[in-house]
Amino acid sequence: MADLQPTEILLSDEQIRKRVAEMAVDIRRDFPGHLHVVAVLKGAFMFLSDLVRHMPGHVSLDFMAVSSYAKGTTTSGEVRMLKDLDTTLDGRDVVIVEDIVDTGLTLTYLQEILRARNPRELRTACLLSKPSRRQVNVKVEYTGFEIEDRFVVSYGLDYAEQFRNMPYIAVLGS
Repeated sequence: MADLQPTEILLSDEQIRKRVAEMAVDIRRDFPGHLHVVAVLKGAFMFLSDLVRHMPGHVSLDFMAVSSYAKGTTTSGEVRMLKDLDTTLDGRDVVIVEDIVDTGLTLTYLQEILRARNPRELRTACLLSKPSRRQVNVKVEYTGFEIEDRFVVSYGLDYAEQFRNMPYIAVLGS
């Protein structure tokens, strides 16, 4: 772990800011009224913060925490719920905010759990998508960037709880 460091900036803070603002406009166009946003912790916290700052009107927030990575760079394939929602979704327009969609297993798990809670509408926004890694076909209505199969950190994404605080997306290497 000590020798792994960010080696290349993949997406600049300016690119991220511009795309997140565009995504907020798209989401608000589809949901102009009350919107409930569910962020997936910890990785999506920066994306969520920037996204909702660009959304006028009433937006409520809630958080879930799941894990499929432990402290490695590859998914375990087993999803564990670490923190559930604090509020009900019954009859609400809900957008899941996810940092990255890789295999699709975690997001599929979340969508199934949240769909069972009877939201009026359930959609998903992800900052990063790695389509080459998909193991399941999962629907994502709002995607920030499609990236190659590289392990990335920063802008909320981590490696063993490190590197979340930088304002850009970087590739992790040795």
